[in-house]
Amino acid sequence: MLLRQSLAAIFRTIIQPAATGLIILLGFAAPAIAQSPPGSGTNHISVALVPESRAPAAGKATTIAISMSPQSGWHGYWRTPGDAGLPSKLTWTLPSGVEAGTPAYPVPRRLLIADLMNYVYDRPYALLVPVTIGPGLAVGTKLKIALKMDYLACTREACLPETADVSAIIEIGNGATDPAVAQNFALWRKALSTNSAETATHSFANGRFRLSVPVVGDIGDDPYLFIDDQDAVNFASPQAFSRSGNTLIVETAASNGASQKALKALLDLGNGRGLEIVSQAGTVPAAGEPLSGAPDQKNATNKIVLTLMAFAGAILGGLILNIMPCVFPILSLKALSLARSAEDYGGARTEAVAYSAGVIFVCVLLGALILALRAAGTQVGWAFQLQSPGVVFGLILLVGAIGFNLAGLFEFSTISAGSDLAAKSGPAGAFWTGALAAFVATPCTGPFMAAALGAALVLPTIAALLIFVGLGLGLSLPFLAIGFVPRFRRMLPKPGAWMNTFRHVLAVPMFVTALGLAWVLGGQTGTTGIILSMAALLILSLGLWAMGLRQRSMERHAWMPAVAGLVLAATLAPLLPTRVDAAQAAQIAGHEPFDNAKLEHLRAKGTPVFLYLTADWCLTCKVNEKAAIERSETQDAFKKAGVVTMVGDWTNGNAEITKFLEKNGRSGVPLYLWYSPGKEAVVLPQILTISILASLAENAK
Repeated sequence: MLLRQSLAAIFRTIIQPAATGLIILLGFAAPAIAQSPPGSGTNHISVALVPESRAPAAGKATTIAISMSPQSGWHGYWRTPGDAGLPSKLTWTLPSGVEAGTPAYPVPRRLLIADLMNYVYDRPYALLVPVTIGPGLAVGTKLKIALKMDYLACTREACLPETADVSAIIEIGNGATDPAVAQNFALWRKALSTNSAETATHSFANGRFRLSVPVVGDIGDDPYLFIDDQDAVNFASPQAFSRSGNTLIVETAASNGASQKALKALLDLGNGRGLEIVSQAGTVPAAGEPLSGAPDQKNATNKIVLTLMAFAGAILGGLILNIMPCVFPILSLKALSLARSAEDYGGARTEAVAYSAGVIFVCVLLGALILALRAAGTQVGWAFQLQSPGVVFGLILLVGAIGFNLAGLFEFSTISAGSDLAAKSGPAGAFWTGALAAFVATPCTGPFMAAALGAALVLPTIAALLIFVGLGLGLSLPFLAIGFVPRFRRMLPKPGAWMNTFRHVLAVPMFVTALGLAWVLGGQTGTTGIILSMAALLILSLGLWAMGLRQRSMERHAWMPAVAGLVLAATLAPLLPTRVDAAQAAQIAGHEPFDNAKLEHLRAKGTPVFLYLTADWCLTCKVNEKAAIERSETQDAFKKAGVVTMVGDWTNGNAEITKFLEKNGRSGVPLYLWYSPGKEAVVLPQILTISILASLAENAK
C-alpha cells in the first residue's frame, strides 16, 4: 500500500511537467546532434567498366563488368537493398547499334543493424551486363561505352550518395579476350546465382509467408531467401528452413502489404550456390525436416547472452558513477532531503523511487535519441549533449543558480511548479535531481560502463534500451538502498541546526562544478566563451539576489527579477564564438592529433603508439592526463622508447572519432589503446597509473 501511494504521488507531481522540462533542457543540444560526417572528396566505392573483350565481333553478344570496390568499412547494395538503402541507378550512353541489358548481381551478404536487414556488398564485386553489338559494323570501328552510375555508399553509421562517370573504349574485331581478363570474369560469374528451372510456389496466411521450391543437391547450414518485393516479407524476421525430399520450404513473417502476385527471389543455398527463382501464388506443402545449423537461433542466443552481460555491466558502471567527480556534486542536492526523511519511512521511499525514476527516464531518453540519430545516419555518441557549447552554457546557469540557492541568496519556494526542478523538496525535487544527475553523468564513461554502452549500439532496439535502463538503475541504487533499508537510513545524522550550515557548505561543490563547466566551454569556444558565461551567470545572480530581497520583504511576484535576469543572461548564448580546432589544440599540447591514416602509417613503420581519446568535459579523462599521461616520468619513458602519443579530442564531436570508438566497441570516452610494433591494439584500463604506462614503454624497446 505504501509503495502504491508513493508511486501515485510521483505520477501526480512529476509526469505532467517532466516532458516539457526535459525537452527545454535538451533543446540546447541541437547544434551537437545536427552534425554529419564530412565527405572525403573521393568516392568510397570506386567504379570501373571492364569489357570482357576489347575487340568484340559485330552482330555478337559480349559482356561488360561494372567493377565495384568498396573501401574498408563501406558497402554497396543489392538490387533490392532490404529495409534501408537504395538500388543503384544506371544511365548508359551507347553508340548506335549497341544495347545494354539488365545487370546480373552476385549473391549479397546480410547486414543487420538495429532490427533493419540490409542486403549489401562489403567486398569487391561486379555487376555483369550483357551487351549486344549490332551487325554491319566494320572491323576496327571504335566504340565508346559510357555509364553514369548513381549509388549509395554506406558504413554502419552513415550513408553518402555517390556518382561515378566511367567509360570504356572497344574496337570491333574477332571477339578475342585477354587471359587475365577472362580469369576475372570467371570469378565474377562464379559469384552469380543461376536460374532455377523449377517454379516455386508461395502463400500468405495468418501473418506468415511460406515458399517451396524444388532443390537438387546439398544445402548448407545457413540458407537464406532474398526477396525482390519490398512489400512481401519482414526482411529482419528469422527464416525457418525445412526439407521434404527435394523440396525446400522456407517460412518467415509476412509484411502488411503482402499480395498474391508473382515474386522474384534469390535463394542462397548457404554453400556458395545461389538460385534465381520465380514464385507463383499457390499451395505450399507442410514443413519437412528442419535443416541443421539453426543460425538464427544461435544468433538469438548470442544476443540474449550479450544483452544480459551488458545489462550487468551497465548496472555496475552506473553504480560506480556515483563516486565520479562529475556526479558527486549533483548528489549533494539531496543530502539534506535524506537527512530530513531519516525518520519518515514513507517519504524516504517515495523520494528514492522518484529519484530513480528521474535517472532512468533521462538515461533511456538519451539512449533512444542516440539510437534514433545513428539510425538516421548522424554520428553521435554517449554524452553528445555536452559536445554543444549551448548545453554547457545552460548547465553553467543551472548549476550556478542551484549553488546560489544553497548559499541562501534566494528560495525556490515561491517560483511556479515548473521552475524549481531539482531544488524542490518532495518527489518532484527528487525526480529532477535524478534527471540532472543522469544528464551530467554521461561524460563519465566509467569502468564496466564503456563496453556495455558500446554493446547497446549493436543490439536490437529493445535490448539496447534495456542497457540504458540498467545504467540508470545502477546510478540510482544508493538512493534506493537508503530509501528502502531502514538500517541505512538510521546511519544518517538526525535533523538539527547543523543542516542550515551544511546546506551552505553544499553550495561549494556546485560553484566548483560551474567553474569546471566554464573551463569546458573555454576549450570549446576559447576565452571569450568563458567571459560570456561568467557575465551571464553574474546577470542571473543579480536577478536571483533581487528576488531574494523581494521574498524576504514578502512582496508579490517576487520571481520577476529572476525571470528578467534569466532572459538577459540567455541573450548572451548566441554570441558564443566559433569552436576551437581540436587538431590545433592537440598540436599545442605536444601530441599528434588523431588521424587514422597516420596511425596505420606509424604501425606499418613499427613505431609504438599510445592513443587516447578524450574530451574536456570528461573529468575521468582529465584526471588520467594529469595523474599519469602528462607526468614527466611517463613522458621520459615514452621518449626513450620512441613512443608516439596520439590524442583524439572529442570535446566538440568528431565523426571520425565517433566511428573509431564504435569500431572498438565503445560509445564514449575515455578510450586508451596501446600499439606495440607488429601487434594488435591492447585496450588499457580506464584508470591509468604511471607504472602502467612506463612498463608498456619499457617493454616496447
